[in-house]
Amino acid sequence: MSDALLSATQDPQLRPFLPLVYVAWADGELDDEELVALRERLAAQPWVSPGARAALVMWLDPERPPSPSALQAALAAVKQAASTVDPATARSIADLGAAMVDGDPELAERTRAALAEIEEALGLALRAEAVAGAQDAVVRAPALDLAALQRLLDGPHAAARAEVRAFLAEPGHRASFGISTAEQRALCHGWLRELARRGFGDEAFPGVTTRAPDVGAFVAKFETLAFGDLSLLIKFGVQFGLFGGSILHLGSEAHRELLVDVASLRLVGCFAMSETGHGSNVADIETTARYDEATGEFVIHTPRESARKDWIGGAATYARMATVFAQLEVAGERHGVHAFLVNIRDESGATLAGVRAADSGHKMGLNGVDNGRLWFDHVRVPRSAMLDRFARVTADGKYESEIPSPARRFFTMLGTLVAGRVSIASAAVSVAKVGLTVAIRYAAVRRQFGAEGAPETTILDYPAHQRRLLPALATTYALHFAIAALQARYVAGGEDTREVEAMAAGLKSYASWHATRTLQDCRECCGGQGYLSINRIAVLKDDADVFTTFEGDNTVLMQLVAKGLLTAFKQQFAGARFTGMLRHVARRAATVMLEKNPIVTRLTDADHLRDGEFHAAAFRYREERLLQTVAQRMRKRLSAGIDGQRAATEVQEHLLALAQAHVERVVFEAFAAGVLACADEGLRGWLGRLCDLFALSRLAADMAWFVEDGYVESWKARAIRREVEQLSAEVRTAAVELVDGFGIPDACLAAPIAFGEALT
Repeated sequence: MSDALLSATQDPQLRPFLPLVYVAWADGELDDEELVALRERLAAQPWVSPGARAALVMWLDPERPPSPSALQAALAAVKQAASTVDPATARSIADLGAAMVDGDPELAERTRAALAEIEEALGLALRAEAVAGAQDAVVRAPALDLAALQRLLDGPHAAARAEVRAFLAEPGHRASFGISTAEQRALCHGWLRELARRGFGDEAFPGVTTRAPDVGAFVAKFETLAFGDLSLLIKFGVQFGLFGGSILHLGSEAHRELLVDVASLRLVGCFAMSETGHGSNVADIETTARYDEATGEFVIHTPRESARKDWIGGAATYARMATVFAQLEVAGERHGVHAFLVNIRDESGATLAGVRAADSGHKMGLNGVDNGRLWFDHVRVPRSAMLDRFARVTADGKYESEIPSPARRFFTMLGTLVAGRVSIASAAVSVAKVGLTVAIRYAAVRRQFGAEGAPETTILDYPAHQRRLLPALATTYALHFAIAALQARYVAGGEDTREVEAMAAGLKSYASWHATRTLQDCRECCGGQGYLSINRIAVLKDDADVFTTFEGDNTVLMQLVAKGLLTAFKQQFAGARFTGMLRHVARRAATVMLEKNPIVTRLTDADHLRDGEFHAAAFRYREERLLQTVAQRMRKRLSAGIDGQRAATEVQEHLLALAQAHVERVVFEAFAAGVLACADEGLRGWLGRLCDLFALSRLAADMAWFVEDGYVESWKARAIRREVEQLSAEVRTAAVELVDGFGIPDACLAAPIAFGEALT
């Protein structure tokens, strides 16, 4: 049989079938049933001579596979034929097979038609060059206009971002490392005062310290500051975003008078929510605030060691006032968590009576932030210290609130966390941009190995290197657009805050996980150079790692996202009639029929794989399928009498998979919308490639689920992997320009390897 296949490479009647035979056997692409079906199809072709038909049937016998040498000979013949054919006219097995017919146009056309019929019947829509083992030639889109790209990415607050870039470009503001903790804290605090003098803090409080209509410019400045020293960024966020934000959002007009001093840094504050025993579970914090009707004061107290306020930025050294979250007790009745302004130091920096403060100690990173711990020993504050926008205690000791539901009141008061999560998500993307800029610039000039006698190859030209960095670059672009959409919704306000909170929780988690993974890959891709602090990546890794637990642990936040989806799913059918449920079932059935039929699950041509509709359908299907199945599992447990907390715990992994699928769908849709809205044709072409690379790389990352569910067959899974490699090769040709488009000032980037200095 092997000899027969070898001789067929020269037989003009059999040569046209070599591409199909090679596909049938190479890498085990077809199973036994498919091989039998293919034999039957070929045997049914009336125009094929009996001898050729018998040979084809023998070649496709599952019991007698061809030898490796026979397959290599077949592949060599296919490659030789492919090299003589215009790629624009040979895009399938049928086209390539027809091209292997020698000198008979009529026979060539008949061969093409027969092979095309077999392809369609079996769902083998394959590119000819993939069969031949040759990659597409990498075609450059129009040259990138870097100024236009930066304008697009900067969005509506380009002027605010330019102010930050100017600050970061000054030599005295470069990221710090290699100095003592005390020196680093003093340096960062000095920078913070300089930003306050430049009016950066004023923009945090529209309507109070600025006439700006919203906080959009402030959010843009925070995001851009993340290109520099992250300790400064966090101090900036704590002072103006958390401490000042708590006064702005939770306080009355009288409280807001403090914001002028907050913006100027005359009043340095901190945000005391987290406790040693309760981080993410804010509702059960233990610090108490008991109202003493006799004196008209609140008594703030730390009842046990687990109730100490922990990891409070600013508490160790600089903060003079804290927003303290505590359980409010009035006349012996608990009213849940409320916020209070508590003085913790005098103007000289000495702690006040009843307040104890301690340093959290040296940390993995962010040592320019003076994180500390706070204890309160029956500290008395006036009734006016309660931030009372949503609830208050009257002089005669009555609790009042316009929000009757304790649960709703609690989540309303925690609205300050939304700003923090939006900010951390934005900063995480900026951090990934810095790491990728350093690693990709370095990889474009660093050379290693190569053919004998030829120049060494730049490491960015190696497919494995591309595979590590360029899908991450695509994801960073995708997250940029997704978080820009989140920022716009947050700044605009006026809608259901629960939806924005859920989006902020999901994107903060996804973006911070992405940043940590990306920085690790960037470090490894830079070898020993990536280990040097001066090249930025090592320091960024240490400083940004905590983003995964900042403003809520990512795993906890993703469970909140999933539970929100389940609640919405349940509400969709609350009180629905039978016909409503029937329509839902019919819609699901239609989706399955459309997207899981044998043809679609095996389509592998480039046009299909790069089709945004295919990407959208796949992301949407996975999310809906996971939502439906986890809802069924939850309903089964609840019906059996299992309480909701235990039921959720038992399906926790399923909930996390649902949240991941939901967030990835949201990110993809935001990126796709951004590409569609781009008016510049050249930019749109490159953004489209990045969007395709993001979509296919994320689908490939979860391909086991898609194959297991039957949404994709193994052949298509392999084609998706190949398309990711092809897209990575295409993006590589503009990779340096794409990171330069982030607009990170060279003086801020500072890493020598980003400028080729390590090679000179």
